[in-house]
Amino acid sequence: MQRLRKISRAVILSAPLLVTGGMLPDPFGSFVSTAEAAVAGSIVVRGNTRIEAETVASYMTIKRGQQYSAADIDESLKALFATGLFEDVRITQQGGTVVVTVVENPVISRVSFEGNKRLSAETLKGVVRTTERSMLSRSRVQSDVQNILEAYRRSGRYRASVDPKTIDRGNGRVDLVFEINEGEKTGVERISFVGNKNFSDRRLRDVIRTRESGLLSWLRSSDTYDPDRLAADQELLRQYYYQNGYADFRIIAASADLDREQNVFYVTFTIDEGEKYQIGNVEVQSSLSSIDPESLKSYVRTSSGDTYNSRRVEQSLEDLTMQVSREGYAFAEVRPRALRNYETKTIDLVYNIEEGPRAYVERINIRGNDRTREYVIRREFDLAEGDAFNRVLMDKAERRLKNLGFFKEVRITTERGSSPDRVVINVDVEEQATGEVSFGVGYSTTDGVIGDISISEKNFLGRGQYIKLGVGGGESTQSYEFAFQEPFFLGRRIALDLEAYRRVSKNNDYRSYDEEITGGGFGFTLPLREDELSLKLFYNIYQTKIKDPKNLATNLATCSNNSNLSPAVCDALGTYLTSLAGYALIYNTLDNNLNPSNGLYGKFQQEFAGIGGDTQFMRSTVEGRAYREIFPDAGIVGNVTLRAGHIQGFGSKRLRISDQFMMGGELVRGFESQGIGPRDATTGDAIGGRFYVAGTVEATFPFPVIPEEFGLSGAVFADAGSLWDADNKLVQAVGTNGVNSNSFKVRASVGAGIRWQSPFGPLRMDFAVPVVKETGDKTQVFRLGGGTRF
Repeated sequence: MQRLRKISRAVILSAPLLVTGGMLPDPFGSFVSTAEAAVAGSIVVRGNTRIEAETVASYMTIKRGQQYSAADIDESLKALFATGLFEDVRITQQGGTVVVTVVENPVISRVSFEGNKRLSAETLKGVVRTTERSMLSRSRVQSDVQNILEAYRRSGRYRASVDPKTIDRGNGRVDLVFEINEGEKTGVERISFVGNKNFSDRRLRDVIRTRESGLLSWLRSSDTYDPDRLAADQELLRQYYYQNGYADFRIIAASADLDREQNVFYVTFTIDEGEKYQIGNVEVQSSLSSIDPESLKSYVRTSSGDTYNSRRVEQSLEDLTMQVSREGYAFAEVRPRALRNYETKTIDLVYNIEEGPRAYVERINIRGNDRTREYVIRREFDLAEGDAFNRVLMDKAERRLKNLGFFKEVRITTERGSSPDRVVINVDVEEQATGEVSFGVGYSTTDGVIGDISISEKNFLGRGQYIKLGVGGGESTQSYEFAFQEPFFLGRRIALDLEAYRRVSKNNDYRSYDEEITGGGFGFTLPLREDELSLKLFYNIYQTKIKDPKNLATNLATCSNNSNLSPAVCDALGTYLTSLAGYALIYNTLDNNLNPSNGLYGKFQQEFAGIGGDTQFMRSTVEGRAYREIFPDAGIVGNVTLRAGHIQGFGSKRLRISDQFMMGGELVRGFESQGIGPRDATTGDAIGGRFYVAGTVEATFPFPVIPEEFGLSGAVFADAGSLWDADNKLVQAVGTNGVNSNSFKVRASVGAGIRWQSPFGPLRMDFAVPVVKETGDKTQVFRLGGGTRF
C-alpha cells in the first residue's frame, strides 16, 4: 500500500499532462501545453549515493530527448520500484528537465534469527532469499517470512509466527533480524481409513510413514503433517494393495484437516479396495523372429495360481528386458498386458516383446549430490551414456537409488536431447544424514545387563561404502568389532566384506570356563537373482583360547578333580587356531527384514576348516522361515521356522567343545542356554553335539484394547528341537557312561510372550513351559531379552 501511495502521488503530480485545453501550471511553476507533448530535455537523478545516475535512468521508460506522458511516468515508477533497490521514488518535471528523486534501500550487514530452536540458523538461511551485503527489499523480506513459515509447517509447527525487524547501523547499513515464535508442535491426532474391508486401520497405519501423535512423539518427527509425506503414503498404500492382489485398488481422496483450536491434524484416506485377483495364464509373446518365447519363461517371476503381485510383474519385466538385451536386441521393449476375468477373479498376464523406438541416452545429469560421489549414483544404472534408452531399466535404477538410504528424495525425469532419437536423463536427489553414533542397553536372563556403543557410516566419504566400529559388554561378556563393506568391488555388483572382532566370555551360570575369540575375515556376496537370491563366499580365521577360571588346569594332562571341570572341557583348554572357508546361499522375499509379516527366508551354509590351523571339520547349517498374515484384518501374523545343522571332524584333528553346536533357550524356549543335549553327568557341563534340529510355530498379534502407541503385542508359540551325537573322542574323555542325553530325543515347549517396541528398543518376554524334557536338561520358564539403538 505504501508503494501504491507513492506511485499515485507521482501520477497526481503529472495529472496536468492529461487535462485537455488551455494552459495549466505544473507544480513547479512551469507551463505545459496540453496540445503539445512534453519532451525530456535532460534527466537528473538526486538522492543516489551508491547507484550511478546512468543506472537509475536505464531502468526508466522515459528517455532523454524523447517525448513522454503520464503513462511513461507511471511505467518508470513501477520499473524503478521493481528493481528492489529503492525505498522511495519520485518523478517530477522542472521545465524541460525530468527530476528523479530516490531513497536507496539500505545494505544488509547481517541476517540473523532469534527464537529458533527446532530449526537451526543454517537451515533457515537455506530457505530465505535475502543475503548479507545485498539491498534490503521489503517484498523479498515478506517472501522470506512465508518461506520460513513454510519450513516450520513442514516440521510440524503450524502456529509459528515470524516478525522481521531491522536495526539501523548507520551509513545506509542495517541488520535484518527475523524474530521467530516457533509455537507448539502440530501433531497428527488421528489417521483414519474409509472403505477398507480386507485390512484393518491398524495394519494400514503400519504401511504408511505418517504416524499418530502419542507417548513417543518426542522421539520422532513422522507424527506431523507433511504434504510430501502424505503423497508418499498414498503411493505406499497403492503398492501394498497391488502387491497383495488388489489390482483395481484406487485412492478416492486423501485429506488432512487442521483443527486450529486443538492444533492437531486429522488425516483421512478414502479408498476403494476392489477385488482380489489370482494369476491365471501366463504367456510370453515376441514379435522378434529370432527370440524364442518359450526359452524366456524361466525369467518370468509370476506363476499361474499365485496371488497377483505388481512387484513380481516389475521384476519379470526387468529380467526379460535384460535377457533380450543380452541376445542382441538393445531396443527391444517388454510390455505387460493384464486381461481381467471379473467372474473368476483372475488376471491373465501376457508379456509382449517387440522392437522399440531407436533412442539413445545422450546424457545423464546428476543434480543435488553435494556429498555423494557421482559414480556412486551412476553405477546403479544398467545403462550408460550412448546406450539404447530403456524406460524399464531407468525405473529400476530409481528403485535402487531409493533403496540405498542415502537420499531423502530421488526423482528421475527425461527430456528430449539434441535430436529426436536422443534422450537426456535428469537425476535429482536430496541427500540425508547417513552416519550414526548409537548406543544400546538391554537385559538378558543369561548374560545380565548388556550394552554397546558403535559408530557407523553407510556412505563413507560419499563413496557408498559402509564402515562400523563398535564395543560392547555385560556382566560376563566383552566384544569389539570392526566391519567394512564395499558394495561394488572392482566396479562390479559384488559386495566385499571385511571384518575383525574380539569376544571375551567369562564363566557364568551355564558355562564353567573362560573363552576368548579373536579373529577376522573377508567375503564376497554375488547377486544371483536380484532382490531374492544371493551367494556369499567367505574366509574366516580366528584364535580361540579356553581357560580354567580358577587357573587350576591348563590342559587335559594337568586337569584334575580339583579343577571341578569336565574332562571334555579340560580337553579343550589352551589356545588353537581355526582357518576356514565357506559359502552361503540366501533366498529372501520378506516384506520387512526387521518386522516381517509376509514372505520367505532361506539360508544354506557350509564351512570347511583345515586351511592350516589346528582344527579340521565341515560344518553345515540350514535355516528356513515363512511368514504369513493369518488374519490381516486383525493383524495376526503366523511364523514357521525350521533350523538344522551338522558338523563332521576329519583328519587327525579332533573336535572341541567350542567347535560343536550348543542348544538352549535361544532355539527351544523353556530351557536355559546350553540347557539341552549331551552333558557330563558328573559336572553338569554341556559338551555339545554334532547334530541339531529345531522348529518353531508362532503367531503374533496386537493387543486389542491397548493403544497402538504403547507398542505392545502378544505371541503364542510352540518350540521343539534336539541336539545329539557328541564327538566320539569327547565322549571317550568323559566316559561312555558319564554322558547324558547323547541320543536323538526331542524336547518341546509351549508358551506365550509379550513384545514391546519400547522407547529403549525392542524387548521380548517369553514364558515357556517344557512339555517334553530329558534327565539332565536345565529349564528356564521366563526369558527376557532385548536392547536398543539410539
